[in-house]
Amino acid sequence: MVNIKTPQEIEQMRPACHHAANTLVMIEAYIQPGITTNEINEIVHDYTIKHGAIPAPLNYHGFPKSVCTSVNHVVCHGIPSDKQLKNGDIINVDVTSIINGWHGDTSKTFYVGEPKIRTKKVTEVARKALELGMSVVKPGATLGDIGYIIQQYVEGEKCGVVREYCGHGIGRVFHEDPQVLHYGKANTGMVLKQGMVFTIEPMVNIGKAAVKVLGDKWTVVTRDKSLSAQFEHTLLVTGDGVEILTLPDVI
Repeated sequence: MVNIKTPQEIEQMRPACHHAANTLVMIEAYIQPGITTNEINEIVHDYTIKHGAIPAPLNYHGFPKSVCTSVNHVVCHGIPSDKQLKNGDIINVDVTSIINGWHGDTSKTFYVGEPKIRTKKVTEVARKALELGMSVVKPGATLGDIGYIIQQYVEGEKCGVVREYCGHGIGRVFHEDPQVLHYGKANTGMVLKQGMVFTIEPMVNIGKAAVKVLGDKWTVVTRDKSLSAQFEHTLLVTGDGVEILTLPDVI
């Protein structure tokens, strides 16, 4: 069952969404060759607590850190470690903040130093895929419309779109209905209604779409070890379109 948010609930949700977005703005300056993903985790954790928020990933179903850091062929749910970032890497930083019981969820793939051609290709395709997915969100559209436009674009760019992980409803609960697939057929699936709040977060591989989960039960990687990139926003279906809730304040 999809939880339609009231105008009052949406206002209550905004601070968490702004905080998550501001966190991504803040962390960008630290994304440099030589930093470890553990250091990124510590910076995000401290910033989150300092600004009166709670890092949702920490201890979520046993996840051990405050942020997900997915480097190169890691698709999602990368666990911060002492591994240093290198020039030419890409890293997705996935932030979810809780304020007054409400969640805000957003992620961005950053270049570490100077990107290579293939690195730039997969990152820009992922960025565009999110933009296209958001562009069709409005009352009366369907979840299938979102998946269709993303899949057609990504596969047209000779990249793979991950099937196993998807966008999701969000609010007082981190992950709730609906599931928002990044592939599918137009004019199928649930019809979007004003007040729905969910994420779109396509995971795009420069190679094939297939993925696997590592032994830590969290880290998802591409089976063919190809690069993967992702961008994510928390979105509100408005009366005539869509509003991105995870836009940063001026900081």
